[in-house]
This record gives sequence, C-alpha cells and structure tokens, in this order.
Amino acid sequence: MNISSVTEFIFLGLSHSRPVQLLLFVLFLACYTVILLGNLLIVVTVHAEACLLQSPMYFFLVNLSIIDTALGSVAVPKMVADLVTCGRTISFGGCMAQIFFLHFLGGSEFFVLTLMAYDRYVAICHPLTYTITMNRQRCIRLLTFCWVGGFIHSATQMILVLQLPFCGPNELDSFYCDVPQVIKLACKDIYITEMLMVANSGLLSLVCFLVLLVSYGVILVTLQGHFRESGRKALSTCSSHLTVVSFIFVPCLFVYLLPISISSMDKIASIFYTVLTPALNPLVYTLRNREMKEAMGRLKNKCIFSHSSVKGEKV
Repeated sequence: MNISSVTEFIFLGLSHSRPVQLLLFVLFLACYTVILLGNLLIVVTVHAEACLLQSPMYFFLVNLSIIDTALGSVAVPKMVADLVTCGRTISFGGCMAQIFFLHFLGGSEFFVLTLMAYDRYVAICHPLTYTITMNRQRCIRLLTFCWVGGFIHSATQMILVLQLPFCGPNELDSFYCDVPQVIKLACKDIYITEMLMVANSGLLSLVCFLVLLVSYGVILVTLQGHFRESGRKALSTCSSHLTVVSFIFVPCLFVYLLPISISSMDKIASIFYTVLTPALNPLVYTLRNREMKEAMGRLKNKCIFSHSSVKGEKV
C-alpha cells in the first residue's frame, strides 16, 4: 500500500544567490513571453491564411505551437514566481500535476514531431500521392493518435510514481517536478521503477529520434543532386525542423536514458526542453520560413489597413 507522509516538496532551485535569481527571473520571463507571443503568432498567422491552414505541414505546426504553449506553462510560471518571491515549495498534488502534464504534453510533442517528419518524407519522396496520402481526415486521425499516445505515456509515468511511498526527505534538487527527481525520494527500493522509467521515457525518446533521423536521411538522399529552388526550399524546411528536434530530443535522451543522478548537467538539460525548446519553435519556424514571413507580412498589412479604416470612420 502507498502510505505517504509527505504533503509537499521543496525545490532547491537553480541558485541561492539573490542577484543570480533576479537575472534568471529576467531571462526566463523573456523566454516565457516568447513562448506565449511567438506560438500565438504562428496560430493566428496560419488561421488567417486559408492556403496555409489547408497544408498538412502548417496544420501540424499549429498543433505543435499549441502544445509548446501549454508545455511551457507547466513549470515556467511557477519557476518565475519562485525566483521573485523566493518561494520553493509545491504541494504533493501540484507536483503530481506537473509530472502528468509535462509527460502528456511532452509525449504528444514527440509524436507530433515524428508525424511532421513523416509528412515531409511523403511530400518530398512521394509528391504524386501526397495529397491523397495526407488528406485532412487522415491528418486528423494521425494527430489524434499523437494526443492519445501522449496520454498513455503520461498515465504510465503516473502509475510508476503514485505506487511509491514518500516518507521524507522532501527536497528536490531541481526547479520543477519530474519522475527522475521525485522517485529518488521514495522510501523503498526504486531500481525497478528506474528501469521502467528508462523503458518508458528513455526508449520513447530514442525510438522517435531514430525514426526522425532515418526520415531526414532518406529525404537528404532524395534531394541529392536536386538543389535547385524547390530542393533548397525543402531542405530549408527540413533543417528548421531538425533544429527543433535536436534541441528537444538530445536533452531528453540525456535525462531519461542515463542512470539517475542529479547534477548541474541534468538541470541544464531540463532547462532546454522545459524553457528553451518551446521558445525556439516559433523563432525557427518564422525566421527561417519564407512562407510564414510573407504570411505575417500580409497579416500585418491587414491589421494596419483595418486600424486606418477605423480611424478614418471616426474622423
């Protein structure tokens, strides 16, 4: 039976120096602002352009932006607030909620990124059948599988954690709750739980990453010798996608595949996939995507025209 006396956990955080905490507050607040505004801009821009919304690639990109917005909101707001107020505690229920949503959204993102790689593979390697293969109904079904897969992954992680008793201590050498840190505090042998966590999160990250690498390897071979305008455009799209993929998968592989040991490197890796990656997505997909930049330019012109029209009517 799971008999736990711990009602809250205490974060040791990233630093005990007040100046460093204030510096981190500014940096993480800036990142969170980019996460919210950048991903919202992608969603609004794609929905404002009917031709983009009908494209499977941008349809998946909108969902990726929604996931990144939610994923960035799991741990970052509390971390930013704690840096200001010097608060370091989180309730047991709040900690479990962080773990659930972190893995639900993170797992869904892994599957969506893999799906986007499959979409690029079909578009580049089988262009004649692309519109039939990636029709809207199939895209919705595939996207549903991504969300369901993320939920199953997260539910499995929660089962691993909730069956453990926590009797103390309750200090987490981190700035948010995650399975590797939390199960380390369980007052029973956790070897089997560690192995199950590696089999769940670690292998999920590894398999998705390998599938992505194989997909892009096939795409690069297909594009070899065809680096004209269309080839350069496809290569630019794939390189942007691969940049995002590398920044999220490599830190996850480091955290979940290696034996559990809390260190400064673990914290740096955690910052990458909880803070930097959700902020990186809108920057990569807007600054390196010509279609998105052109669509945002048209959206800006529409907003300026509408504002001018309203001012003219008032005058």
